[in-house]
Amino acid sequence: MTKLGKIAVGVILCWFAGFAAFNYYITHYKTDTTSKTDAIIALTGGSNRIKEAVDLLNKDYSSVLFISGVEKNVSLENIMQTQKLSLKKGKKIFIGRASTNTLENAIETNEWIKKNNIRSIRLVTSNYHLPRSYTEFKFRNKDVDIIVNPVFSDKVSSEWWKNGGSFLLTASEYSKFLLVWAKCFVVKLIEG
Repeated sequence: MTKLGKIAVGVILCWFAGFAAFNYYITHYKTDTTSKTDAIIALTGGSNRIKEAVDLLNKDYSSVLFISGVEKNVSLENIMQTQKLSLKKGKKIFIGRASTNTLENAIETNEWIKKNNIRSIRLVTSNYHLPRSYTEFKFRNKDVDIIVNPVFSDKVSSEWWKNGGSFLLTASEYSKFLLVWAKCFVVKLIEG
């Protein structure tokens, strides 16, 4: 085997080892069920994310919820009716419409956080999406405490090796996470 072939095999083996660790990590979150935060942040895109965030809001984990990534033609009333949700008195929900992906979620939310003097957030998104979204959010919000709140989907199997759809989804998410992590690492090195 050539030197280039050995390098390729080494890279592939490292990717798979990291992928196995990533899958273990995303299926074994320990959710903080006691801490309250200044705001709850929900990212659209996966099933049950908004429902989970509204449930947390109604259980007094915060008094404010910011939903990032809402389509322009969708109102809060549409969301509440479609998902059969109700809101406890005194709770507020804000909607962000400027984002269409995770990077834009982090940028949009960071602006809202600064504008509202938020010091701590509970980040609600799918378990497989949390490593990447947490990295993007923490990179932009170094001084904000972030509690991760995974949402587990019935459509994503923890036994990813037995399910082609789950394998493709988590492999894609792991690869995106690696790119985001590398980007943040390089920027930190450059900035010193």
